[in-house]
Amino acid sequence: MNIIKNRYWYFLISLIVIIPGLIFLGLHWAQNPDVGPLPMGIDFRGGSLFEVQFAGTRPSAEQINALYGEFSTDAEPITDPVIQPLGEDSYSIRSKTMSDETKGKMVTEMESRFGSKVTVLNFTSVSAAVGAEVAQAASIAILVAAIAILGYIWLAFRGVEHSFRYGVAAIIAMLHDVFVVLGVEAMLGYFLGWEADALFLTALLTVIGFSVHDTIVVFDRVRENSRIYRRLNYETLVNHSIVQTLDRSITTQLTVMFTLTALVLFGGDSIRHFVVILLVGIFSGTYSSIFNAAPILVVWENREWKTWFKKKDELAPLP
Repeated sequence: MNIIKNRYWYFLISLIVIIPGLIFLGLHWAQNPDVGPLPMGIDFRGGSLFEVQFAGTRPSAEQINALYGEFSTDAEPITDPVIQPLGEDSYSIRSKTMSDETKGKMVTEMESRFGSKVTVLNFTSVSAAVGAEVAQAASIAILVAAIAILGYIWLAFRGVEHSFRYGVAAIIAMLHDVFVVLGVEAMLGYFLGWEADALFLTALLTVIGFSVHDTIVVFDRVRENSRIYRRLNYETLVNHSIVQTLDRSITTQLTVMFTLTALVLFGGDSIRHFVVILLVGIFSGTYSSIFNAAPILVVWENREWKTWFKKKDELAPLP
């Protein structure tokens, strides 16, 4: 099974997946320059999350939206909330920051107007300043994780020639997964109104860990085989290492993906966003570890960028 020979097709597939996401990131940023490329939740931009359950008939989203408009003031501009259903009898409502006093009055008005007992499932408020601090801390966390991964792989593979390449290739594969996850989140936000919150950050960091973990497994087999097959062509060596770890990588990731798929279908609305992002990221991580990270080593070893723009008859044959 010659996986490496089609490496540029794998790179092309990655681009085809990433580019639409980048377009939606840019589209959201152009439409909301004060928010950024992603639809951010209250954890990052501040605001209030109000989850309510109705004992009787649940009012429509339009009625809830109108109610918020009535309670909106110059001091608390809570118009145009993001309203999402939770099951058959509940709503999750996100708006700009709302005080406890306003929340209490709104619950009383809901019970009076809609003739149904209202149970507050959750009410959380985050100031804009705290949200900005969380967003900054999240960016730093991702940067620190990338630097730590690069340093660890460089150190762990120090006995292999050009050990720095392994760290760089792992970071590139990790960035592939980050861009896939961010792009999918932007598209889900555009079509479904989902917002990036603290659980999204948790999913993103988990995806980074899974991606690098699987990449290291492949790289470690390359390191082992480089000691056993010293005379073997590097491209053949890397391909042989991928084939040897292919069953293990696919089996391990499928086990996780089956579990996540069950959670998406039966786990409920409250965790569906988190699980969907995990599912997309782990699938992307499996792909990038096999079809991006290891082929990058071959491209680097052969210095193939020197022949990308030459005619076919000028291409040097592979060793």
